[in-house]
Formats: sequence, C-alpha cells, structure tokens
Amino acid sequence: MKKITAADAISLSIPERIQLVEDIWDTIAAEAQSIELTAEEKIIIDERLEAYHKNPGLGSPWEDVYKRILSKP
Repeated sequence: MKKITAADAISLSIPERIQLVEDIWDTIAAEAQSIELTAEEKIIIDERLEAYHKNPGLGSPWEDVYKRILSKP
C-alpha cells in the first residue's frame, strides 16, 4: 500500500478530504475498545465522576458551553 503524505491529502478536494477523515475516523472508532486509559487518566475520570455525583447541577449543558464558545471573538 502506498503511503499518503500530508501533501497528498491537502491536494485532494474538500469533499475528498472530508471523506478521507471520515474513513480514518471509522477505523479508529472500530478499534476504540482496544485503547487503554493510563492510571492517571482513570484517576482523573473517577475524580470528575465523583465531583459530578456530589453536585450534578454545578456544570453547564453542552449547548450552553457551545454557544459561549461561538460568541467569543
């Protein structure tokens, strides 16, 4: 199989690049269960989950966060 370089990808049309990214993502998603978290990542997730359970109303819904991001200059 021929290796594809960044220059090869950039030379594609936008629809072709989008398709390439989708194809790559599909291969990653298909193997996602084989990705292991580090011990540090597991600790961070556990801490955040515990904080959420202690105060579930503290955070913001994704829609609100997204709107704030879009409204920034």
